[in-house]
Amino acid sequence: MILNRDLYLERLYKHKDKDLVKIITGIRRCGKSTLLFDLYHKRLLEDGIPADHIIKVAIDNIKNADLKEPAALYKYLAQQMQGKGRCYIFLDEIQLVENFEDVVNGIKRDFDCDVYITGSNSKFLSTDINTRFRGRGIELKMFPLSFSEYYSYCQGDKRKAFNDYMMYGGMPYLLQEPEPMQKAEYLRTIAETVVIDDIVERYGIRNKEVLQALLSLLCSSIGAYVSSRKITDTLRSNGHATVDHKTVGSYIENLCDSFLFYRADRYDIKGKAYLKTLYKYYAVDIGLRNAFLNFRQIEPTHTIENIVYTELLHRGYIVDIGRNEQKEIDFIARNMKDTYYIQVSYTLIDEKTREREVSSFRKLDDGYKKIVITMDDDPFTDLGNGYKKMNMLDFLLDEYALEKA
Repeated sequence: MILNRDLYLERLYKHKDKDLVKIITGIRRCGKSTLLFDLYHKRLLEDGIPADHIIKVAIDNIKNADLKEPAALYKYLAQQMQGKGRCYIFLDEIQLVENFEDVVNGIKRDFDCDVYITGSNSKFLSTDINTRFRGRGIELKMFPLSFSEYYSYCQGDKRKAFNDYMMYGGMPYLLQEPEPMQKAEYLRTIAETVVIDDIVERYGIRNKEVLQALLSLLCSSIGAYVSSRKITDTLRSNGHATVDHKTVGSYIENLCDSFLFYRADRYDIKGKAYLKTLYKYYAVDIGLRNAFLNFRQIEPTHTIENIVYTELLHRGYIVDIGRNEQKEIDFIARNMKDTYYIQVSYTLIDEKTREREVSSFRKLDDGYKKIVITMDDDPFTDLGNGYKKMNMLDFLLDEYALEKA
């Protein structure tokens, strides 16, 4: 079953034939290979590109094991392109090739080609794309299915679909598994074999038990401030007596580099500066988060906060936590055009809760929209003082919901 990922397909297609290395990044099994090898391949064929001018190499396939050696990969690609004119090169899981940038820069220099690569490790790509590709690389960040994508396939009652999404998340394969037990088992398998084992191997982690304990703590701390020292103290009190904060900090970095978690920094709105202590971490997929906790601790408030955060990333926003004097704003979402202050609350029915949520917006007079996203069934509401209330499903199912507020 091949799922259409139109948003990512169009983002990728608009860079076709530009002199840039197109770099698709994201967690394992989120759909990068399908996007490139199936959906984009089909689009190129529809454009009239000859099939033999599209060269696809899955580096993680055992039959291509010898191509992990840079010289061998270059030689293979050169042979495939010889005498053909412009070719389109797809290299999947390129991080498995040592010094892969030399191969990519070499074939771009020596042949007429448009190069696309995927990777599931941010450090080898994101931190120095311009250096590796001499200023000619662009990254496309890919995520598991958003709720809008998920709902376009399952249809039916929106609230029921969202309840399922809150439990199992949006890993694409789940749409082929109708039974809850099968969904849960698949996510547990992904969590253990694909995520944990992959991270242990990739980073040479010596203590898998500490990594698993750390994962559980991060998954339990969605929406809470986290520091490596605080986590270290908790791990020590739970029996990991020899762990130190440097190791914990390194492991957290590894988890983020593998796109399993994203770090939200704190931004002082009045001081116009980032704060250097305490962060929040959000899981790339709420279903994987739940699987790491064996489907316990499913708190709706923290779950919807995580889903809003990843949805904002999916839409291309830079997302921080806001500090307004002594008050906290859940998210500041920014892109090239707009900035939004966003609070996430399960309900505003209770007057005390409503006052707590909107009080964070007070004394902000910069003209940016201030929105509270809730699970309340009532439609879009003006709360007064320029504050708006928006239903969670309306937000998730309309990519322009914030602009319309």
